Amino acid sequence: MTEQISRGLYRLAKLPIVLICLLVFLIFSATQLPAQSSQAAAYSADAGTPDTSFFYTPAELNRMAERFGSSGRQAYIRARFTFDLVFPLVYGAFLATSLSFLLGRSLDEASPWRRLNLIPLAAVLLDLLENASAALVMAVYPAPQPLAAALAAIATPLKWLFVGGSFALLPPAAWISLRKRGS
Repeated sequence: MTEQISRGLYRLAKLPIVLICLLVFLIFSATQLPAQSSQAAAYSADAGTPDTSFFYTPAELNRMAERFGSSGRQAYIRARFTFDLVFPLVYGAFLATSLSFLLGRSLDEASPWRRLNLIPLAAVLLDLLENASAALVMAVYPAPQPLAAALAAIATPLKWLFVGGSFALLPPAAWISLRKRGS
């Protein structure tokens, strides 16, 4: 199944689609991220937020929920099911199409490295798992939700690893693509 998804991304990743995804990512990042960041700073009461932390424990997530207060927890939940449903799709589309475009020009079709284009999809899935888990912890607070808290605490650093890995792959993929085009 992963092979089919990877191939589908390669078929989709034509230059116009890549440029549209880049444009949407840039516009969304410039217009939505600043407002979302200031809202998060307001409701988090300087406790930090799960989605912007790299690592936290389930106990720390519960402390965040406590510090947010009732209205902060509601704002957090609302943001996870509005902005943070869209943003992973936006960055995921940009990264998946860009990597697919560049890797498709860089690697032979038989190369197992071509599946690197799936890394952004893993980031998106982990982001959505993190959001749902952390939102559940916030929704039922002060009742403990140990499984959701543990899932969020595991999903967050993995999400950042896959998001960062996706962005880190772009320059070498672009460089290899340019070198292949020039030879």
